Amino acid sequence: MRFEEIAKRVKSASIKTASLSSDIKKNILYTIAEALQKNSEIIFKANEKDLNENKDKVSQSVYNRLKLDENKMRDMISGIKDVAELEDIIGKVLLKRELDEGLVLKKITCPIGVLGIIFEARPDVIAQIISLAVKSGNAVILKGGKESLNTNKEIFNVIKTALKQFNEYPDDAIVQIFTHDDVNEMLKCSKYIDLIIPRGGNKLVKFIKENTQIPVLGHEAGICHIFLDKTADFDMAVKIITDSKTQYPSACNSVETLLIHKDFENSDKLLKALEINGITLDHKPEQWDYEHGDKTLAYKYVEDMNEAINHINTYGSGHTDCIITDDNNNVELFKKQVDSAGVYHNVSTRFADGFRYGFGAEVGISTNKTHARGPVGIDGLTIYKYELEGNGQTVKEYVTGEKQFHHKDLI
Repeated sequence: MRFEEIAKRVKSASIKTASLSSDIKKNILYTIAEALQKNSEIIFKANEKDLNENKDKVSQSVYNRLKLDENKMRDMISGIKDVAELEDIIGKVLLKRELDEGLVLKKITCPIGVLGIIFEARPDVIAQIISLAVKSGNAVILKGGKESLNTNKEIFNVIKTALKQFNEYPDDAIVQIFTHDDVNEMLKCSKYIDLIIPRGGNKLVKFIKENTQIPVLGHEAGICHIFLDKTADFDMAVKIITDSKTQYPSACNSVETLLIHKDFENSDKLLKALEINGITLDHKPEQWDYEHGDKTLAYKYVEDMNEAINHINTYGSGHTDCIITDDNNNVELFKKQVDSAGVYHNVSTRFADGFRYGFGAEVGISTNKTHARGPVGIDGLTIYKYELEGNGQTVKEYVTGEKQFHHKDLI
């Protein structure tokens, strides 16, 4: 089947998913969670096959993303259940305004429509995306990386089998594609696809943005910073920096650059502590906007906070940046002047995650400044429409002065 025909069917299915009841969507998600739990051993075997096939073909950071262990499975299933319990925001009235007597305007939340998701080496992404798509009433076309082909297929098959229990849910609402040709066709398919969400490295995101006219939600890199102010607590700093770099080094919210105030008294002691904790320090990197994906941490001494902020806004990717300090004035200035989706104080950058934010799951992290920013959960997969109720009114009556608007908010 030609891709355009697939996309057309998914678009048709999205009209039906937009009107699913809250109860049906909740039941679907719990059924998916139970199915994944029941079939976890089958999924692990498929993942083991992917790991064996790619052991000597991919970098360690990609290999780590590819691995689906008990912890990731637990979080994946827990995330689906969390999404199920979220408030259903579809059909929510954001504005209700009486323009004139008998002429009422409403602003109502609704699904975006069809999402095209392209991701690399993260098999747990499938469940996250599908759960959010179900909850938000969107249809979705998925393309996973070839490295996780077996795992992707198994997870997808488990979910599709679970969905067959619900006659209300259209079969074409969730589709998986596999080839690069399909991706190329997807990027051209603006007639049927409403939003592209890439989850992967810089190369993937850049390629997608340069080769489609469909809106793209995502980030090209995760160049996260920590600024260590002169008043920072030493023990807290070691704890936060170590977690931000080593807890999951290949994640996009792992810190890449440490900026140290020149007057921080224990800098040498701190750097030694970081090395003891397994971090490789790089004082003179070839470039400051490089995403290592491992336990390498670039560091630099700065004169003051202004230099730190300027460095972050110059070399950062607008993802997540943190200040460690006891100076509240510096905290407020840092928050206002750092131009990133996440601006933190005294906390690990690894908290930049939809699950940890209480979104249940995320479709990705966006550094965009329109529509959605930061970890993107269900809110980022909705848009709105305006509904206007009247009783025969015409614009001519208001142009001639026969009638006048009084714009009275009703909620």
